[in-house]
Amino acid sequence: QVTVVESGGGLVQPGGSLRLSCSVSGGSVGHYAIGWFRQAPGKEREEVSCFSSGDGSRYWTDSVKGRFTISRDVAKNMVTLQMSSLKPEDTAVYYCAARRAAVCASQELLYDYWGQGTQVTVSS
Repeated sequence: QVTVVESGGGLVQPGGSLRLSCSVSGGSVGHYAIGWFRQAPGKEREEVSCFSSGDGSRYWTDSVKGRFTISRDVAKNMVTLQMSSLKPEDTAVYYCAARRAAVCASQELLYDYWGQGTQVTVSS
């Protein structure tokens, strides 16, 4: 059984940084596409970034390009989302999800395993 656990959320001021970690057990991150999603109050969940398992390509949604980076540590079985220049509109619950496929997907229904989520609040 694959388990996904997020950590690293919290409260940060606008312009600040946070690092979210996604730890996977029961399977290797090298064999799964790992996506980060977020859901703000009253909004649909959206994919923010993804690390594919095939060619190691990465994806970011337009609103976070240049501010968020995603990295993978296969030895630690972990995927990290480094968030910088945070804005109030980045406030959301952030979820990590694993997909039994080599490529990323934007549709949440295509992901097989989900974490419980971690709250990120950007406020002064």
